Amino acid sequence: MILKDLDLVVEASEIVAVRGPNGSGKTTLLRLISTLLAPTRGSAHILGVDAADRQAVLGCRHRIALVGHVPALWPELTLAENISVLPNLRPLGAGPIAEALKTVGLAKAADRRADRASLGMQRRVEFARIRLNLPDVLLLDEAHAGLDAGAAALVEDTARLVQSNGGSVIVVSHEVARMQGALSRVLDLVDGRLEAAS
Repeated sequence: MILKDLDLVVEASEIVAVRGPNGSGKTTLLRLISTLLAPTRGSAHILGVDAADRQAVLGCRHRIALVGHVPALWPELTLAENISVLPNLRPLGAGPIAEALKTVGLAKAADRRADRASLGMQRRVEFARIRLNLPDVLLLDEAHAGLDAGAAALVEDTARLVQSNGGSVIVVSHEVARMQGALSRVLDLVDGRLEAAS
């Protein structure tokens, strides 16, 4: 068991960072919160929904965004199409999609296929998607990975945008200092338990 006796409550408009060594369970924690995994022991409630109720979880999953280690894009679609095909987005015309891509520095790459885009470009598309469809819970797993220095500010900017909309953000990172000014609190994952950072 990776996580044990873990207790975490994240309030609306909080940005919480979780630190810990490789293999400590940080990604597993985010997968539980994202409802991709169900707890094997204990209980979890996400957005007021019991994570063990898999049918109810399906009804709230569109309110949660996870930026994981590998960008979640369809490789055969263009960068613009990867934003437009999400089922939880309201119908969007070309204007909002173009503006979102411009905001993340990809205005000239809208028609590039995702499998022909760099990791950094794919990561920027994920942030454009989040900015268009502000989630109630944003989960960031080493989200700075693949971003150059010019794009690294997107992580904090997007987290603050979700926060200003009343959403909660949980950041897992080895580079917590990069977002220090935005964080409500920092927790350390030690031996499967969360502790307030000293």
